[in-house]
Amino acid sequence: MSGYRVGAAIASGDGYTIVENASLKGRNTLHVAARANLLIDVRRPAALGELFGYAMLRTQPLLVLGEGSNILFTRDWPGVALSIAALGIRVVDDEDDHARIRVEGGENWNDFVRWSLAHGYVGLENLVLIPGTVGAAPIQNIGAYGTEVCEFIAAVEVWDRRAGQLVMLSNADCAFAYRDSLFKRERDRYVVTAVEFALPRTRALRIDYAGVREELAAMGVTMPSAPTVAEAIARIRTRKLPNPALLANAGSFFKNPLVETAQADALLATHPGLPAWPAGDRSKLSAAWLIEACGFKGLRDGDAGIAAQHALVLVNHGNASGAQLWAFAERVRAAVRDRFGVELEPEPVVI
Repeated sequence: MSGYRVGAAIASGDGYTIVENASLKGRNTLHVAARANLLIDVRRPAALGELFGYAMLRTQPLLVLGEGSNILFTRDWPGVALSIAALGIRVVDDEDDHARIRVEGGENWNDFVRWSLAHGYVGLENLVLIPGTVGAAPIQNIGAYGTEVCEFIAAVEVWDRRAGQLVMLSNADCAFAYRDSLFKRERDRYVVTAVEFALPRTRALRIDYAGVREELAAMGVTMPSAPTVAEAIARIRTRKLPNPALLANAGSFFKNPLVETAQADALLATHPGLPAWPAGDRSKLSAAWLIEACGFKGLRDGDAGIAAQHALVLVNHGNASGAQLWAFAERVRAAVRDRFGVELEPEPVVI
């Protein structure tokens, strides 16, 4: 495909467009300059059958992109970047107490949360204002304020590259775990095209996560509802997390580490202020606390740094390269490892 100009559309079909040597800077919220050999926007999932018939998609590395809010490019992508741009929300089955709702993968996650609340469904209110697309949500098993998206997923439609067709996987098939799923473990096999949610009309609200009750009280809310809980959490997130449109970031960059309970107890004995929670037979520690204790909150090295609002957020103050951002993240990880003996893992995909 040599001879085509940079960023030029070289092919299009029924439901897709292919661009060669495409810039990805506008496709990631860290605003890192990177390019892909090919960028394919897919507006109709059935078109994947035609696309995966092309040799280029069978032989080149494949990267599935949503809104780029969970990725760090440290280099160009040498293969195909595929974006599911299909849109649509449809109630598949509506019962008295719940509904099954199909949402196409290209829909904005926060827009769908707002849609669900406006239509009288509950459950997703704690996940408001998380950046990204609906198609990306099950891959990462996004979670916040005591809720994970897997609790409300009935099924996930994927293009199975091995089978060469669209298939529907049940919740159990998806092997969800903390910030993890089958799709994250087998990125080369599955492309998420749509998600079906089972959303109730009534459900006990989760407002015991730190700060939520206090925010509701500050709002003057004495009888909270799902929409008011969403508003309270949106206010907290807006205060604590920098807006990617104003300061480039990918949200929480580090996972809260899971450690053996004996290690957590030993750390708590010497650091009683360290937040820790039981997690099955292990304990979950606050990555933000560990990072802040090492002095990184608000620290900056050139254009790479950690947000002043929240220690979990790696930020690009302007023109940091992906390699510079990753080097800063590695400094953070090394400092936490050396001081506390805890290994931090990044949440985003690091290319």
